[in-house]
Amino acid sequence: MITLFPHNPADREKITEGEKKEMGVKRDRTLLVLLLCLQSSLWLGTALGEGYTWNILDYFGRRRDGLGMSLKNYCESWKLNVELHNVRDFDEVPAECVDIISKYLSSSQFKADVQRVADESTLFLTEAFALGGDGKDAWIFDVDDTLLSNVPYYKKINFGSLEANRTSLEKWMDERKAPAVEHMRDLYHEIRGRGLKIFIISSRKEHLRDATVNNLVKAGYRGWTELILRCDKDGYDGVKKFKAEQRKRLVSKGYRLWGVVGDQWSSLGGHPHARRTFKIPNPMYYVA
Repeated sequence: MITLFPHNPADREKITEGEKKEMGVKRDRTLLVLLLCLQSSLWLGTALGEGYTWNILDYFGRRRDGLGMSLKNYCESWKLNVELHNVRDFDEVPAECVDIISKYLSSSQFKADVQRVADESTLFLTEAFALGGDGKDAWIFDVDDTLLSNVPYYKKINFGSLEANRTSLEKWMDERKAPAVEHMRDLYHEIRGRGLKIFIISSRKEHLRDATVNNLVKAGYRGWTELILRCDKDGYDGVKKFKAEQRKRLVSKGYRLWGVVGDQWSSLGGHPHARRTFKIPNPMYYVA
């Protein structure tokens, strides 16, 4: 029997604060061990054919306040916190959430969410933009899951439940079959129509330039000022640093960056900033 605290109230009063902390640590460790043992026993029950299916709700399904949590609650919360940048550095969508995420990416709600990004971008330009007349007003777009949709590829890997393989992803990109992200093509051409220069900054590698240009044109994009891709060995630590350095280069040439649209926080963060950033929802993967 494990005793975490004395049962006798008089004995409890004799315990020092240090002893209380030590007991608290022991208690937490004991509870963790018990939890791990419970998980192991549940897994073993499945392996032995007892018909039990373990999922994430075994950890979080019963809240201390007694309200409970459904699988949909959990997955919707996970998806929201990806967008809030609270969930980071994940390699795959939780297996229990694959079906919910896949339905979202094919849903009218996802289309409405992307439409909102386009509407807010347009509203910002209507209220704040004034053409400088010197050809230095600029707007930046990402490529993957911003202008072009990789959802068909992620269907093949079960919507992110399997870690994306760089070789297979680049093979998909080289096929040049990615469709335009709905509503982004219209936004792209509206921004061009207002006289801004379009810069496309992507973490795709330089050897994919021909495939990327071809796919963009096939999807209905044209007239950009520059497509900036990564060299195979460019020395940057991560996508965020690479894209921030490209914005810095544009600013050094006198461009005024009015906006950036991307599906990853790494496309939007770092200095210098554009005047506004707009993020397209993407619960499929995380790029640092």
